[in-house]
Amino acid sequence: MKFLLIMHMNPQVWDNLTEEQRQAVMNGHGAFMETIGKSGEMRGTAALADPSESAVVRVRGGARVVTDGPYLEAKEFFGGYYLVECESRERALELAALIPDAGVEGLGIEVRPVVFAAGPAD
Repeated sequence: MKFLLIMHMNPQVWDNLTEEQRQAVMNGHGAFMETIGKSGEMRGTAALADPSESAVVRVRGGARVVTDGPYLEAKEFFGGYYLVECESRERALELAALIPDAGVEGLGIEVRPVVFAAGPAD
């Protein structure tokens, strides 16, 4: 089964961490990627830019309408993800707990099953 392990970012929480704590989180991602790479469970990962660099596209009356920034005002945003393939939801939860962000008060990892995926590797 494939699961998306979604990292939620809260800038207020991040800004309140010490530089040492932030570095530990960043370094922990390298260790996590090594772990799921060796186990064969990694299918992909991406870190996303700040929402202020995003755009929202809608089609209204047949015309494309583009607005800058995130769709919703929120203190948390989607910061990145790992796409993993493992034998069960329980294993996906175990993997999510290994992501360093999960250990930071105020942050968390959303675990969501993938019900459909397409691409060159599929």
